[in-house]
Amino acid sequence: MTTTLDVDKLEREVKAVYRDVAETPDDEFHFEMGRPLAERLGYPADDLDRVPKAAIDSFAGVGYHFDLADLREGDDVLDLGSGSGMDAFVAALHVGEIGSVTGLDMTDEQLANARRLRDEAGVETVSFEKGYIEDLPFDDGAFDAVVSNGVINLSAEKDRVFDEVSRVLRPDGRLALSDIISEARMPEGIKTDADLWAACIGGAEQVDDYATMIETPGFEIVEFRDNAQYEFTSDQAQGACQKYGVKSVSLSARREKR
Repeated sequence: MTTTLDVDKLEREVKAVYRDVAETPDDEFHFEMGRPLAERLGYPADDLDRVPKAAIDSFAGVGYHFDLADLREGDDVLDLGSGSGMDAFVAALHVGEIGSVTGLDMTDEQLANARRLRDEAGVETVSFEKGYIEDLPFDDGAFDAVVSNGVINLSAEKDRVFDEVSRVLRPDGRLALSDIISEARMPEGIKTDADLWAACIGGAEQVDDYATMIETPGFEIVEFRDNAQYEFTSDQAQGACQKYGVKSVSLSARREKR
C-alpha cells in the first residue's frame, strides 16, 4: 500500500509550532531562535539594532541571504512565511521609504504579532497578509524581489511555490532564500511523516531536485552556498544530517526575461 503525506495534518502541526513561537518564544523548540542565531547566520548587528527586538526574539530562520538579494531603494519585496516579521523589517531598511515590503504568513498569531510590532515601531512601508505560499494572493508582476527563510521546505508542493514566485515577479525579478535541503533522497517513510516535516526534516528536498524546481518556471540560479554556521538542535535532525546530508543553504536566482 502506498503511503502519502497527510497535508492537512502537516498544516495543523506547522501552525501549532509557529503559534507557540509567536506566543511563547522563550519556550524550548526543535530549532534555535533569537538574536544570537541571527548574528551567527550573518545578519549585521547594525540592521538588527534598527528592527523591533521582539521580532528578533521570535526569529527562527536558517540562513542569511540579503547580501544575495540585491535589494534596491524603491523595490517592492515579498517575504514568504514572514513569521515574526524580522526579515520583512530588515528588507524595509534596504528598500527605503519609497519601497514596500509585504510579509505573507498562514498563522494568525504570527500575523497579529508582526502587525503589532510594525504599528508600535511606526514602519509604514511594511504590511503583513494572510495566505499560503503555494497560492499567492497577489497580481502577476507585483514584486521586484521575493525572499524567504526556512519556509519552503515545509511546503508539500514546492513546485507550485516556485511557479507562483515566478508569476508575481516582474521581468528580471530576483529570488533570494535560505532553506533546508538534503544531499541524498530520503526514503518514503520519512517523506510521508508529517511530524518529521514539521521538524524541518521530512520536507528537505534533494538538492538537485530542489534546483530543478527553481529552474523549471524560468529562474536562473546565480549563487548557491552552504550555511555551515546553522546548527540542527534536535536528535532527529542531527541524525538526518549525518545520514542524508540534511543542511541549510542560501541561494539567489533571477527570473529570465520573457
